[in-house]
Amino acid sequence: MRLVAGVDEAGRGAWAGPIVAAAVTLPYAPAERQKLSAAIAQRGVRVDDSKQLSAAEREQVVDVLLASNATVAVAIASVDEIDERGIGYVNAALLRAAVMNLRPLPDFILSDAFALPDYGRNQRAIVKGDRRSRTIALASCVAKVTRDRLMIALDREHPGYGFARHKGYGTAAHREALGVLGVSPVHRRSFAPIRMVADGHR
Repeated sequence: MRLVAGVDEAGRGAWAGPIVAAAVTLPYAPAERQKLSAAIAQRGVRVDDSKQLSAAEREQVVDVLLASNATVAVAIASVDEIDERGIGYVNAALLRAAVMNLRPLPDFILSDAFALPDYGRNQRAIVKGDRRSRTIALASCVAKVTRDRLMIALDREHPGYGFARHKGYGTAAHREALGVLGVSPVHRRSFAPIRMVADGHR
């Protein structure tokens, strides 16, 4: 049996904070997989589209996953890396880095929409993959939970922007805070909305 990993990222479109990728491989044994599925179902959570889950539900999924025999790895890229190299490059490189952090390395990769560089044909990029692949959906939960926790910590370091609420995405409240406070060190200055604010505060 080939070892298949699912990989996904969180934070690609945010205005602030890091981008996080996660990779997950499920246990070989069917009994272990069934045990994992039953444990998640026991929490009353369906993992068929991670974007439809609440933050609390994703936390529950990750708790169960980490307590199982699944293998989980993450990779994180800073705002400086995003601004220096560009979000497209960083996103692809980060997905690959998350996979390379798995032990053992998988034989085949399932990714959500974006193909991994330097993995040849040993992968499949699936549009809306977190709806169509349970392994990708689980990786998505790990990436989102990891990034949410980082953004909550950044909210304490940079109060007033509301990072704990909107997680750095471009909400009306975030835009309003930028107008008052200006750009923080954890905003992505390479993104047009942030660049415009930064230019206006010079």
